[in-house]
Amino acid sequence: MFERFTDRARRVVVLAQEEARMLNHNYIGTEHILLGLIHEGEGVAAKALESLGISLEGVRAQVEEIIGQGQQAPSGHIPFTPRAKKVLELSLREALQLGHNYIGTEHILLGLIREGEGVAAQVLVKLGADLNRVRQQVIQLLSGYQGKEAVTQGGPAEGTPSTSLVLDQFGRNLTQAAREGKLDPVIGRENEIERVMQVLSRRTKNNPVLIGEPGVGKTAVVEGLAQAIFKNDVPETLKDKQLYSLDLGALVAGSRYRGDFEERLKKVLKEIKTRGDIILFIDEIHTLVGAGAAEGAIDAASILKPMLARGELQTIGATTLDEYRKHVEKDAALERRFQPIQVKEPSVAHTIEILKGLRDRYETHHRVSITDGALAAAANLADRYVSDRFLPDKAIDLIDEAGSRLRIKRMTAPAELREFDEKIADARKEKESAIDGQDFEKAASLRDKEKTLILEKQEAEKNWKATDLDKVTEVDEELIAQVLSISTGIPVFKLTEEETARLLRMEDE
Repeated sequence: MFERFTDRARRVVVLAQEEARMLNHNYIGTEHILLGLIHEGEGVAAKALESLGISLEGVRAQVEEIIGQGQQAPSGHIPFTPRAKKVLELSLREALQLGHNYIGTEHILLGLIREGEGVAAQVLVKLGADLNRVRQQVIQLLSGYQGKEAVTQGGPAEGTPSTSLVLDQFGRNLTQAAREGKLDPVIGRENEIERVMQVLSRRTKNNPVLIGEPGVGKTAVVEGLAQAIFKNDVPETLKDKQLYSLDLGALVAGSRYRGDFEERLKKVLKEIKTRGDIILFIDEIHTLVGAGAAEGAIDAASILKPMLARGELQTIGATTLDEYRKHVEKDAALERRFQPIQVKEPSVAHTIEILKGLRDRYETHHRVSITDGALAAAANLADRYVSDRFLPDKAIDLIDEAGSRLRIKRMTAPAELREFDEKIADARKEKESAIDGQDFEKAASLRDKEKTLILEKQEAEKNWKATDLDKVTEVDEELIAQVLSISTGIPVFKLTEEETARLLRMEDE
C-alpha cells in the first residue's frame, strides 16, 4: 500500500512518528496522524483543516488533554495502533472510490473521518469541526484543484492557481521554486534563455528542445526561464505561466498493470489542458519514446503527439545530441513538433563567472570561504584533466567536493576528545567491578574520577567548538588540486605562483 503514497503522504507518516516521539508515546495513533497532516502544511488535507480554523497547537493541546504526555521518549521503530492501521486501509478505499490510483494527504484525512471513533475524530469534534463538514471541505478542495467545478467563495483554493494536484504529484513547479529562492542563479545563459522565449512565443513549432552534452547547463537554462517568469522579465505571451518539470520516473513507478502509466499521463495532460497556463519541461525527453509501453500498449510519445500537433500542450525538452539522433529524429512526427536549440559547453572564462555566481551558495552550505584562485583553478584544472565530462558541471563538482573535504576535516572531533570517551568508559567499567566486589571505597573514588573526566571532556569540547568550528577556513587552489588528484588519480602538484597568477589574469580578462 505504501508504494501508492505520494511524497507528501509519506512525509505525513514520518511527521506522525515525530509527533509521537515528541509526546513520549510509544505508538502511532490516529491523533498522531492528524498532527502529521497539519504539520505537513502544504497538502490538500492541511489546507482543508486550516480553512476550518484547526491549528497544530490547538490539536496538540487537545491530544495532551485527552491522553497526556508519556513518561519517556521511545527509541527505535514506533508501531501503528490497530485503529491507525485501519485509517490507512480506509485511505486506500477512499482513493479508489474517488478514482485515484495514488494515496494523498486528502485520502488519509478522509480515512480518519470515515473511521470516526479514534482520538483524532474526538479532537476534531472538540475543536468544533463537524466530521461531515471536514469531508465536504476536502471534496470541495479536490474538485477545485481539478478544475471540475468552481470553489465556493472564500475557499482556500481561491487565488492559488499555481497549486495543481496531479502535477504536484508527478512534477515540480519551477516557477514556485524560483519564487521561494530555491533555484541557483543562472549566469551567462541570456542568449539561450532568450532563444527559448522566442520559440515558445511562435505560432507553430513552439516547443523548444535543448540539445547539449551532459553537464553543460541545459536544466540551468530552464531554471533561468523560471526565474525570468517570476521576475516578470518575459514577453506578454509568457507572463503568469507556470513552468513544471515532469518526473517521468514517478509516472512510470508502480504502474504494474497495463494502462496504469497511460492513465496517469492522461490525467496530467488533462490538467494541463484545463488550466491553460502550464509549460511542461521534460528532461531526458528521448525517454518518452518507449516509456511505459508494455506489449500491446502505446508509449508516452504517441499520447503527447496529438496534443502537441493541436497546440494544446507547450513543452520544453532537454536531451543530448546522441540521444536526440537515436530516438527523436527517427520519429519524424515527434521531431516535427520540436525546435532544436543548441546549448554549448561554456569556455573556462565563462565557467569562472558561473562559479562566482554560485560561490555564496557553496560557502553557506559548507561554512567555508572560497578564494578567487580556487574558482579559477577549478575551472582550468577540470578543463585540462577531466576529459570525460563537461564544463561547468565538472568544475562545480571540484568546488563542492573541496568544500565538503574541508568541512569534514573541521567537524571531525580531535583525537584527544575521543581518548576522553575511552577513559570515561574504562573508569565506568572499573567502578562497576568495584561495586560487584563490594569495594565501595574504590567505587566512590572511581565515581569521582569519572565525574572529573566528564567535566574535562566538556571543557575540551567547548574549547574545540569555540576555536575550530567558528573559524572560517579557506578553499584555495592547493585544496582543489588535492581533490582533483584523489578523484582522477593524476598526481597534480601544488600550482606554482606563476600559474596561479596566470589563471587570475585570465579571470580578469
